[in-house]
Amino acid sequence: MEAVVADTPKGGVWSGGGNRPFDASYGKMMMWFFIMSDALTFSGFLGAYGLIRFKYLDSWPIADEVFTHIPFVHGNYPMYYVAFMTFILIFSSVTMVLAVDAGKLMQKNKVILYMGLTIIGGLIFVGSQAWEWKTFINGSYGALQLEDGKIVQFVDASGHQITLQSFASDAPTERVQHEKHNGLWFVEEATLPSVTLQQVKEGFAKNPDIAMRTELINLETKEKTIVSREEANKFLDKAVRVVEGANLTENEYGKTLFADFFFFITGFHGFHVFSGIVINVIIFFNVIIGTYERRGHYEMVEKVGLYWHFVDLVWVFVFTFFYLI
Repeated sequence: MEAVVADTPKGGVWSGGGNRPFDASYGKMMMWFFIMSDALTFSGFLGAYGLIRFKYLDSWPIADEVFTHIPFVHGNYPMYYVAFMTFILIFSSVTMVLAVDAGKLMQKNKVILYMGLTIIGGLIFVGSQAWEWKTFINGSYGALQLEDGKIVQFVDASGHQITLQSFASDAPTERVQHEKHNGLWFVEEATLPSVTLQQVKEGFAKNPDIAMRTELINLETKEKTIVSREEANKFLDKAVRVVEGANLTENEYGKTLFADFFFFITGFHGFHVFSGIVINVIIFFNVIIGTYERRGHYEMVEKVGLYWHFVDLVWVFVFTFFYLI
């Protein structure tokens, strides 16, 4: 018995016979499938973040107090640099639109220009995100962690948060960094904080104008609760360590879960942006050498444009969840 093999219509999988859904090419349709599946993944992550945020609504770190830094500038500028990052990424989406439009008109030089600008915008965003991670990990003011894992911070008479170094005593300490030459060679230790718990306690006792605040937030004023001097001393008795910066196990800004979600979700998005930059660079050089001119179309630019717009749209939701709400 002879097998019957259907002939593939000339022009590819979608051509002929009405098998071209939504008038989209096979490659473009597969890109849409990928985007939809990835959108569900991000939705799950942001949904989980939203549930945890709602659970700890009265003690979640305040974004305006966490993201206050600008490179090479000293001062308190809440959300300024994050807004700049967002603007850069959205602007790169505009240049990608212009590159796709130029490709449809077969304008090679304009495609090169706009794709180049898109790549530069992506690099600025990824570099800014890396700087933001570094700043978040290093910390700003320092805090004390209590026996139950909660965080307490210190403020001046006007209610503004201050660094531990600004009031800690300069009493000498014998504690040294554990290294291979002065301890067990197979045991590693994280960098020691700049001040010890005892130095903080002594400095607090000598400065009556300094107050302590807890993680608890007044939902009406959106400010953390400042406790009395007597309550502060009780909290100091329960303090177990100095915390500077944030990582997966401790966070000077408050809940450790905030840092966990921040690293995971922004890192996952940053990986997508970096992947988009790599793909854009490959297509950028293909445009330069005339690959798509010879093919007679710039559909590859349009397909990577879909991915880039998706990455930009996801950042709008990440920005809203982490920084604005």
